[in-house]
Amino acid sequence: MEHTFTTKIREILAKYFMGATEDLLDKSLLLQYINIKTKSAQRGSKSRSSFANLYAIYVLVEDYIEKGYVENGKYSEYEGASFNVLLERMRELPFGTKLQNHALNHRMNQEFRKYFPDCELSPIIRNLQTKKYWINENLLKVKRGRKKFNIAAVIIEIIDEYIKVKTESFKRFIEQCKQLESIDKGNNEKVNDFILSLLAPNVDARLFEIVSYAILKNYYKDKKIYWGFTREELKEEVLTLYKTGRTNANDGGIDFVMKPLGRFFQVTETLDFKKYFLDIEKIERYPITFVVKSEDKTDSLRRQLYDGAIKTYCVSAIVKRYMECIEELINIPRLKEIFSAVKNRGDVSAVLDEIILQSKVEFNFDENEEET
Repeated sequence: MEHTFTTKIREILAKYFMGATEDLLDKSLLLQYINIKTKSAQRGSKSRSSFANLYAIYVLVEDYIEKGYVENGKYSEYEGASFNVLLERMRELPFGTKLQNHALNHRMNQEFRKYFPDCELSPIIRNLQTKKYWINENLLKVKRGRKKFNIAAVIIEIIDEYIKVKTESFKRFIEQCKQLESIDKGNNEKVNDFILSLLAPNVDARLFEIVSYAILKNYYKDKKIYWGFTREELKEEVLTLYKTGRTNANDGGIDFVMKPLGRFFQVTETLDFKKYFLDIEKIERYPITFVVKSEDKTDSLRRQLYDGAIKTYCVSAIVKRYMECIEELINIPRLKEIFSAVKNRGDVSAVLDEIILQSKVEFNFDENEEET
């Protein structure tokens, strides 16, 4: 795979191994994997950064170097790095504050096998009983002719450079938001166009979830309901949308909850019916609204989900029961309509404020840290 950051990978390789760059890139599956995972380097803050899997590699290779195994060649005798130490180190790295344990435990290895199914080596070796971890040294030593090259230092420098590029990219994104915020007069077209540009099928899933939340939160905030336990004691309450956790966290949670209706929202970029049905099942088939990163019409989305499900279950009654739990499908065109209503109400700046706030939280961006 060739992309913009591949050039930087070649430059770093040439710095260490002049004349062997292409051979090493061609023969090292670990370098090829890192090349795949860094393709978003020049795509701006919207694209998925893949920090978790890259950081799992980074901390293990860093431990390998710091313990002196590049020179002494006795890594096979090493007792292994402790899980807690590795995870703490991952969270110390830029954008890593809230990373979970999945990459270290299985996700990185699973994805590596997906890209290289014929490779018998897993990059991360672990002992479940002792909670000790190793990087697979066989993937760090790349044979070229009769000579073996150790690429540990190269890997660290490549990921460091990727972090630098992504940090600058996100900084520019935040600055752009701030600049637009400063010139917003309620319905400034530049701000409108900026927010609408984030409602697109190719936008990063996390950013799409953030923008969806910002728009829906401000759309519902002036909607009122009247409720009570008796007709004589009704009370007025506005609808409030709450974000329940990290975006795209794979933690089994529901993305947004609306008070006081108890309405559930789940944001997704897939049309795999199994994912929808799993979300429905885990809340005991409670009605749920799906916000779908798609420009397809909602009728078409429902049809695609139904057609996929009926091929698997073959029993229409079962599929119908699941489909009835989908309270609403909100696609990109519907989100744009909702944003238009928010715009007409003069709340564009509130949407932008929420995008900035949630983006800083999601991407672990700390202005003070960046200035030091």
